Amino acid sequence: MIKLLRIELYKIFRRPRTYISFGVVTATAFIFQLAMGAGGREFIEFGMQDVSEQFNVQGNIINGYLVAYLILQSLLIQIPLLVALVAGDTLAGEANLGTLRLILTRPITRTQLVLIKFFASAIYTVLLITWLAIIALFLSLFMFGDGDMINLKSDAFVLILKHDVIWRYVCSFGFATLAMTTIAALSMFLSAFADNSIGPIISTMGIVVVLTILSNLELPLFNAINPYLFTAHMVGWKGFFDSIPPYSAIGHSALVLVAYTLAFVGGTIYYFNRKDINS
Repeated sequence: MIKLLRIELYKIFRRPRTYISFGVVTATAFIFQLAMGAGGREFIEFGMQDVSEQFNVQGNIINGYLVAYLILQSLLIQIPLLVALVAGDTLAGEANLGTLRLILTRPITRTQLVLIKFFASAIYTVLLITWLAIIALFLSLFMFGDGDMINLKSDAFVLILKHDVIWRYVCSFGFATLAMTTIAALSMFLSAFADNSIGPIISTMGIVVVLTILSNLELPLFNAINPYLFTAHMVGWKGFFDSIPPYSAIGHSALVLVAYTLAFVGGTIYYFNRKDINS
């Protein structure tokens, strides 16, 4: 299994599309950092105009922690597409190349093949989020320095002291990895039904976009189904930046994401074990 996993990782990282994802993360984060360096103070002052009338906020307001948080808010909406670019090609790519039958002539079951491809996609996801952490957080700290972090929410103003920030980022990146692993499992599930990777990639993004819209609609019908949509739980990482994180809600969201991930992987195994690969 370890040898086959290494082979699968080799396949992933020899494809140019894999490095497109890392390039997009790097370019987007760097452009955002340059923009914040050029006009970030005006942007923050506009967002804090109501707060400034009641509090005298001083110090390094535009610091690496705040910039990293704003980058996360922007990029974590786009990263599902970057994850789907690789995970959507796991099984569909083999079908497109006609190599599924060749692979299954080896002493490996279909279930093992699905698990290997899922673990490879999960490792790619971990590396992508780790790279995001390096670019978004550590490069921002290098460029803007540290300081107390201001989190301007729609209904609250949260000030987090600088010695209380790093662990929140560690937890939020871990939660984001879990959320993106769910996306990888969904994309692999769709990949089992396709003979090329375009369909699973587009379908994954379509599902994420539609469910995200439903999650944000404040209507009674959608409010009833919202707790069951995995997209509603993908933003659970933001809870770590409340003054007191809602651990029960974050834990519940994490369990929902794990359940969806297991369901997608289980569904892939069930279908793939019954799929006709000879036609």
